[in-house]
Amino acid sequence: MRWTKWTAVYAVMGMMGMAACQPAEEQPPAAEEPAAQAPAAEPGAPAAAPAQLPPGVTQEMVAQGQQIFTGQGNCYTCHGMNAEGSQLAPNLTDDQWLWIDPAQGDLLTQATERIKSGVPQPKEFPAPMPPMGGAQLSDEQVQAVAAYVLSLGGAPQQ
Repeated sequence: MRWTKWTAVYAVMGMMGMAACQPAEEQPPAAEEPAAQAPAAEPGAPAAAPAQLPPGVTQEMVAQGQQIFTGQGNCYTCHGMNAEGSQLAPNLTDDQWLWIDPAQGDLLTQATERIKSGVPQPKEFPAPMPPMGGAQLSDEQVQAVAAYVLSLGGAPQQ
C-alpha cells in the first residue's frame, strides 16, 4: 500500500516536471492546434453547438478553455491532449462524471470550483489533481477551462 502511494506521487511529479521542462518552441504549436480545430467544428454544426452548451457557457469561452487546457494549464499532461484520459486522470469526454452532479445545480459553477480546488483524494485514479492542475490561472481562465470541459460532449445533462 505504501509503495503504491509513493509510485503515484512520483508519477505525478514526473509528469509535471516533463510538462514544465518542455522547450518554449514546442508549446505554441500545441496552443495553435486547438485554435485551428475550433473553427472547423463551428461551421459543421453552428446551430447545434450552442444548444448543447450548458447555461453560461459561450463558444468564446470554449475556444479559450481549449487553448488553456492544451497549453499553459497543463491539463493535457494527465487528461491527454484530447481529454480522453490516461492512467493518471479520467476521460473527460465520456458520460461518467465523478465530481460533477447535475442534480446539485449549475454545471459551470461546479466544474469551475472543482478545477480551482483540485482533487486531493481521487475516487478511481492514483494521482491527486492539484488546484488548477498546478498552473497559475486567473478566475476567467479557470472558468474557460471548465466551459471547454463541459463542451466535450460527455458532460452530464441538467
